[in-house]
Amino acid sequence: MSRRCELTGKAVQTGNLVSHSNRKTRTRFLPNLCNVTLMSEALQRPVRLRIAAAALRSVEHRGGIDAFLLKARDEELSIGARALKREIAKKQAASA
Repeated sequence: MSRRCELTGKAVQTGNLVSHSNRKTRTRFLPNLCNVTLMSEALQRPVRLRIAAAALRSVEHRGGIDAFLLKARDEELSIGARALKREIAKKQAASA
């Protein structure tokens, strides 16, 4: 399981920890990933995702997982999130 947000693509970054004496130590900065279950209104079922805490705030800001996925670009979504986006779009097209 990779350390990458399924919605935003946020991943591990590398860099230096710099001490007061200016010594550099290589380190990894890990994203704050959370296992969450979000309710999809279009599909009428819960969806389990592994997303960053910042992405969770963005999902709530945009009005839910359905609105977030429909507005997001396909390049930044994981394969599972792309499939979920297609499923939501198909369901909304059928109901409209």
